[in-house]
Amino acid sequence: MEKQKAPIDYKNAVIRVQGLEKAFDDYKVLQGINLELYQGENLVVLGRSGTGKSVLIKIISGLLTADKGKVEVLGQDIEKLNDRDLQALRIRIGFSFQNSALYDSMTVRKNLEFPLVRNRKGITRKEIDTSVETVLEAVGLSHTINQMPAELSGGQRKRIGIARTLILNPEIMLYDEPTAGLDPITCIEINALINEVQQRYNTSSIIITHDLTCAKQTGDRIAMLLDGKFQREGSFEHVFDTNNDRIKPFFDYNFIK
Repeated sequence: MEKQKAPIDYKNAVIRVQGLEKAFDDYKVLQGINLELYQGENLVVLGRSGTGKSVLIKIISGLLTADKGKVEVLGQDIEKLNDRDLQALRIRIGFSFQNSALYDSMTVRKNLEFPLVRNRKGITRKEIDTSVETVLEAVGLSHTINQMPAELSGGQRKRIGIARTLILNPEIMLYDEPTAGLDPITCIEINALINEVQQRYNTSSIIITHDLTCAKQTGDRIAMLLDGKFQREGSFEHVFDTNNDRIKPFFDYNFIK
């Protein structure tokens, strides 16, 4: 799948991370991370499991606090925000969780309605219905509107999870291992959906993954995270044009059988 080139504004960084450090007890997870995400860009943060990728986006979204460093999201310093302002900022950020985070006791319709009713006071029934139908159409699952999550495949749950984040029209999307646990064909479909969301909703996205196919198909830029630091950054081809014995085996495992 050839990725369609996105219109990226390299003069407008919607996320800026400077000198970010995070440790859990004596284990240093992030050690001086610097990162910029530009308007309209898909940035893939690539690395092995346990390297701190998910910790990074949890700090960016205010779900975890950094030990040191500065994080600016849409021009706002995360650390300086009170609870109310942080919640308002989070509405502008779509977080696609690894497990889709759907409510098992709710239909697809109710799952999608929930963030609207919670965050859009005074929204009408007609506006809710239109929003639900629009995002379901965007992820290609209009026919599932009255189904329960247990009736959906893993790929369908991923799509509904993405739809639920899109319903608030976020400016930034954070994807945590979007293809984890899916078969190869469904992975390709999810990768295509990520690119479609970028084009259709003009989102800026950070995609956390250890899946090189996902990285290659969705990333405008790749940042390789090893030992708590970004070791290489650039296009997919540039990142893996190396004999580095920590990076090259990562590529070989995924693409050489």
